Formats: sequence, structure tokens, C-alpha cells
Amino acid sequence: MRELIIDLDAIAHNLRTMSERVTRHDGSRPLVMCVVKADAYGHGMVPVARKLEAEGADYLGVADIGEALTLRNAGIDLPILAWLHSPRETFASALSAGIELGVANLEQLDRIAHAAEHTGRVARIHLKIDTGLGRNGSSEADWPVLLERVKELVAANRVQVVGIFSHLSCTSEADDLRQIAKFEAAIEKARAMDISFELRHLTASDGSLNYPQALYDMVRIGVALYGLSPFPEHSSADFGLKPAMTATALVVQTKNVPAGQGVSYGYLHRTSEPTTLALVPVGYAEGLPREASTHASVAINGKIYAVSSRIAMDQFVLDVGSDPVSIGDEVTLFGDPAAGVPSADDWARASGTINYEIVTRMAGRFHRRYLGAAD
Repeated sequence: MRELIIDLDAIAHNLRTMSERVTRHDGSRPLVMCVVKADAYGHGMVPVARKLEAEGADYLGVADIGEALTLRNAGIDLPILAWLHSPRETFASALSAGIELGVANLEQLDRIAHAAEHTGRVARIHLKIDTGLGRNGSSEADWPVLLERVKELVAANRVQVVGIFSHLSCTSEADDLRQIAKFEAAIEKARAMDISFELRHLTASDGSLNYPQALYDMVRIGVALYGLSPFPEHSSADFGLKPAMTATALVVQTKNVPAGQGVSYGYLHRTSEPTTLALVPVGYAEGLPREASTHASVAINGKIYAVSSRIAMDQFVLDVGSDPVSIGDEVTLFGDPAAGVPSADDWARASGTINYEIVTRMAGRFHRRYLGAAD
């Protein structure tokens, strides 16, 4: 009675669309890393990765090694980069599975080198420089020290530098341009120290659309892959993207009530006249933001209804007036707005957040159904 319909063909379309958008004037394009962290932004990491592999993706990106190993255990053979590591991570399982590793500091590098010695495998690493986001990555001051240690470990056949990368803050064009300049300076420092590497990658979905001068050798495509715009001022359709997730549920009860009936916790809504109430069995346990109460809308039988009452743990109630809404009718919480239904962006605005969070948090008792599965 609760379903997430995941259109894998839409994801394949979005991969092709973004690949075309980052194609250079001479017909060449950077490699595309498809980011499938956080269970593919709530879409299901393994089915999505299988589809992407079948569609010719170049790389997969995940946050941590556990995610990467899940992909390997599912038979995914694409190169995989993991970049956020536990201080207790030994890295042995990652190296044995051929996982490439982001390196943000000297301590991580030395633990990875120890794992390489222990397993007899050369660690394939991507060095991360913090160019201004203030999160994961080597500081500018520590960068030369990190590079010196890398040179030693390359000479000892413990590590191989596959790439150097960073991440834009997308705060403003001026801030991003400063970060691009710092990234290029970090690259030049590595070259000056005779560090060999294959790939430079800086931009995610937003930067890849905004800064053609910063596409380099590889781009990382995350939210756009799932048909969502990385910019709140633009819709997915503005970039030719198709939302891949549709969240639905079935009406489980209807009842006729008089005027003045309070509805759900806190009586945020009281009926103004005799009306019909419809009960939808989805709540914040499934990921619906409670903050969207009285602000969000859903669709039933081609008509939009406001979520005028409080979203509870397991359910919310709609006032559907005299419309012929019945038990078993399908409720579309959000999906592709081209189909005339609310979007993940609508729910994001209703709850004061971003579309990334809306799709990523959908879980709980939802059942996923896939369209266009690769296998």
C-alpha cells in the first residue's frame, strides 16, 4: 500500500543527457562518475548501479567502503571510488575488492599504505585537496607534506595516484572561481613535485552545468542522475532531466464528517462544511517531512489536494470535499511534474529543504518497484 516506483530508464536517460551536456566542442568528453552513495539517493544502489553499468557509466562514486563492498558483492565491476573513511578502517577489504580510495590526510594515507603492504596490493588512490568547502580534504598548508609522503609510497610500490579531486561549495560564482583557481594551483604543485596521476575531477552536477572550464578529466554526477535539478531556481525539465522516483500510496479509509471536525494532531485543519476525509498510510516513518504539514500537496485521480492536517508517524489525512475518492485509490505524493503531479521540489519547498533530502529520506515501509531493470 506504499510504493516507490523507480524508473531506471529515466536514470539512463539522465546519464545520457548529462554526458551530452559535458561534451566539449571538439566532441570529447570527460569521464562520468555516477554517484550512488546513500543507497543511490534513496533509489536503490544495486539496481541503479547495474543499470548504469549496462548503460556504459565510467565510474561509480560512494561515500564509504561499506557501500563500495555492497556493490562489489552484487557483482558490479566498474571502478568505484570511496572517499569518507572511518578512523578505525583497516582498508584491507577495500584493497582486496579493488576499491579506489580518496585520501584526505597523512594519517589516512599511512593506514592505506599499511594495508597495501599487508595485502600485497598497490592501493589506487585519489588525493583530495580542500579548496574552500571546509570539509573533507587536505588543507592547503598540509598539501606539500602529503605529496612528499605520496612520492615515498609510490616509489615503494605501495600506492598509485589515480586522481586529484576537490568539491565546490556552489555558494557564489566568485567563491567557485576562487576554488577552481586553488584546485589548479594544487594540481600544479603535484606536477612540480613529479607526482604522476591520471584524473582531475572537481565538479558535481551543479558545477558541471555551470563551469565548462572546470570539467577536467572526469565529472561526478549525483542528483541530476536521478532527474532532479541541483538549482532551486531551475526545474529538472530546464536541463532535459526526468525524475526517476514516484512515491505512491493507497487510500485505506474514507469517512464523512460534519463541519467543525478537527483533523489529526493539533487540529491544524478543521472542516468548514460537511466533507469526506481520506486516510493515506504514509508518515514521517517513511520519510515524509513533518514540516510539510499544511504546505504540501498530493494527487488523486488527476486532482491536487492539500495536505492540510498534521503529518503523523504512519499516516496523514486529506480533506477531499465531495469528490469521489474511494478506498484503494492511488495517491501520488510526488513524481514527474510533467505527469501533472507534485514534484520532489514541491515537497522540498513545503518543508524548507532541498530535493536531495526528499528523495534520499524515502524509506521506512515503502516497497520499491523498478521499471527498466538491467537484469
